[in-house]
Amino acid sequence: MTHPPARRPHILLLFSDTGGGHRSAAEAIVESLQLEYSGQICVSMVDFFKEYAPQPLDRMPELYPRMVRSPRVWSLGFYLSNGHRRGRLITATTWPYVRRRARALVSQHPCDLVVSLHPLANAPILHAFGKKRPPFITVVTDLVTTHALWYHHKVDLCIVPTNLAYQRALECGMSPEKVRVIGLPVADRFCRSAKVNCRELRQRLGWPVDLPGILLVGGSEGMGPLEKTAHAVASLDLPAALVIVAGKNQNLKARLDGYQWPIPTRIYGFVHEMPNFMRAADIIITKAGPGTISEAFIAGLPLILYNRVPGQEDGNVTYVTSEGAGVWAPQPDDIVSALRNWLENPQKRKEAAKNSQRLARPNAARQIARLLARQLGV
Repeated sequence: MTHPPARRPHILLLFSDTGGGHRSAAEAIVESLQLEYSGQICVSMVDFFKEYAPQPLDRMPELYPRMVRSPRVWSLGFYLSNGHRRGRLITATTWPYVRRRARALVSQHPCDLVVSLHPLANAPILHAFGKKRPPFITVVTDLVTTHALWYHHKVDLCIVPTNLAYQRALECGMSPEKVRVIGLPVADRFCRSAKVNCRELRQRLGWPVDLPGILLVGGSEGMGPLEKTAHAVASLDLPAALVIVAGKNQNLKARLDGYQWPIPTRIYGFVHEMPNFMRAADIIITKAGPGTISEAFIAGLPLILYNRVPGQEDGNVTYVTSEGAGVWAPQPDDIVSALRNWLENPQKRKEAAKNSQRLARPNAARQIARLLARQLGV
């Protein structure tokens, strides 16, 4: 007698493309679940804003890059709303507007476990489930300056990336037993500890093999003053090669491609070889996004942070600089000074690289996957 196949437990992952970090973290968890428990667990990823939010909130993923380009307004909104009581007031006020769509999401995605990777998903989805709900876990994707909406007292577990985020969770009324410091989930290709011959890797990538490599990135959207920074770095008479990643910003890439660079320079759009780029580079210049910072830590790269999203990325700058893993250089002259210092004093650069690698948590995605599987009894 044949028996029907056993039903696989189902995880619902909630995220939104308001910035690249939420999706990247969600995909890293899905990847680790597949690597650790192939075929044993079913996972659904839902962009709750794009697929279920009422108008005009459903346009948040496309509006987000424009919104953060007004730093003063964004910062004001972030800090005015960033309080435990204020956060609860906001979610209570907005519930009547979003409840129909939140309940639709819940009814259309039956699951055995909910994992939220966005602070704005927590309260409405918990409310929509009501008392009879599956376990609910949040994975915080901001490193340090975490908004109060991440920390809902009804969640079963809150996974945070740093000890500073843990302290923030307690300040927001979370019980210590409900908070775990694990790290930010990062794609497996960044975390493989394969030995790399830097010269051979640079040769394969088409980079100069005998010059220090400066990697300049602006996140998946090519955000921040990346173009201005690139010109400032290239104008230096430094013995170095410049590698610029413009991300999905095709207009920016086209402008960069049309410039006559005075030092060896390579221009890329959105790339899938970023782990090898980081392994081949000596220094990274980047905005203070949590994903890129975490990836740079794993690669042991010293960081020059030249831009940040006000609010959720403010603490990232302090974290990197206070731990000796990098410097804050918001102006081109600051970047020039930092580069000269590290290129002329290799020992200082090596010390920053060592501090960077000390902060790495390369096993975070795998640890989270195992925790979720234990929750499901797998």
